[in-house]
Amino acid sequence: MNIAEQREHRHAHNHRIPASPAHQAGLQDDRVVTPPGLYAIRIKGRLGATALSAFPSMVSELKGGETVLTGLIEDRSALFGVVAQIEALGLELLELRQIREKSSA
Repeated sequence: MNIAEQREHRHAHNHRIPASPAHQAGLQDDRVVTPPGLYAIRIKGRLGATALSAFPSMVSELKGGETVLTGLIEDRSALFGVVAQIEALGLELLELRQIREKSSA
């Protein structure tokens, strides 16, 4: 075995891939939960009937050259589902915010 082959052989056996430490699996009650809430989602452009049909539980409103979808989103999974749908349709998400109830003082 020549020197180059020896080096290659030595590196092949000593090669280690660093990995993150193991994560502890927690119970669902221990996770951060996104509570149900009212959300406003601002999208660039005017969505037509076909694109709007992808968001049946949301109310749409045109504001200038943008579409604002408003509706109740049940949990984190549903929120990510709406964002994934926006991306799948090739739409440009401009803003996503939770509408909080105004506290009475």
